[in-house]
Amino acid sequence: MTTEADAAGPRQHPDLGTVHVRSLRASEAARLGDAMRIAYGDTFDAPWVFDAHEVARRISGGLLVSAIAETDDGTLVCHAAMSFRRPHDPVGHVGQAVTLPAARGHHLFVTVKRHLVYLARKRGLTGLYSEATAAHPYSQRANVELGAQETGFLLGWIPATVANDAATGGLEAREDRRGRQSAVLFYLRTNPKPARPVYAPARHRQITHDIIAACRLHARLADPPRRARLERHSSLYPHVHAHHNVGVLTVTGPGADLTRAVAALRRRMFEDGLDAVYVDLPLELQASAPAAEDLEELGVSFAGIFPNSRDYGDVLRLQSLNRVVVSPADVTVASEHGRRLLDYVLTDLAATGHDIAAADPLDSAAAPPGAAG
Repeated sequence: MTTEADAAGPRQHPDLGTVHVRSLRASEAARLGDAMRIAYGDTFDAPWVFDAHEVARRISGGLLVSAIAETDDGTLVCHAAMSFRRPHDPVGHVGQAVTLPAARGHHLFVTVKRHLVYLARKRGLTGLYSEATAAHPYSQRANVELGAQETGFLLGWIPATVANDAATGGLEAREDRRGRQSAVLFYLRTNPKPARPVYAPARHRQITHDIIAACRLHARLADPPRRARLERHSSLYPHVHAHHNVGVLTVTGPGADLTRAVAALRRRMFEDGLDAVYVDLPLELQASAPAAEDLEELGVSFAGIFPNSRDYGDVLRLQSLNRVVVSPADVTVASEHGRRLLDYVLTDLAATGHDIAAADPLDSAAAPPGAAG
């Protein structure tokens, strides 16, 4: 287990001198927006990071634990945070990760996230989940180094308008030629908890087992009743991530009408111009297994498993893309487990009739040297 000294003690780095890792105070909230603007301009898809008052409110309310690495002169060189929908959520979401240009190549993201892992363990959290860009492997490798494993791939999750100078070699270097980018879901277990029974559809049972084993999720596969009773009406609600231009349908009670309800909401979202719709099914409900099988007729495909912050427990996420071009060359992975999982996700996508673009030699070029955190 990471010790406090290991997590936050001063470290010597070539070219940077002594680097200190600590939590960002609410009174320093503006520093987060300044750092994100350097790396992303104004394109970062969570605009609240640029609002110092909102950042300070989240830190003060226990909804954001923000960690920074800074040099002896107080220069912020790396940032990452774990956030919560409620102060006592058992699982945190790690995001807002950025390493400033002058500090890249020193693996500071690993150091900062290790501090967050220490805080998560101390706080008694079950685990941390995060998304990493699939456009390059650097942040993925950092997650794997810390013990996290891939739980899924959100194809087309990142808008084409998001520019990251760490991945492209300059904020203006990225063109829409490659369209929307994908994200890799990661989970890192931080404390042991009792395993809960989960119910996966037959088609995705083996991959669900593989993810549970690789990520050490607090779950165990169980068999649903042969004739699981479905309520007449489903309980679900839609949410539009405007800055991602995607929709998420969170199902809290799968019913006999789920396929019709999802079809109607997806049609409306696609007519409104959304690029993708994701469906979350709670794996702890026995009814989710037959409901997921019924959804197959809609052409939704497997995306992954992860803790949904809007619902208790692990969810099976399915995805449906709206004219989004997906190419295997656009998706990199950092582990053998990730490679097998990506193959499964792409194969299941193709099985729904979605075209998979042929690899473009230009797309498979390595990311620029020095982009690592």
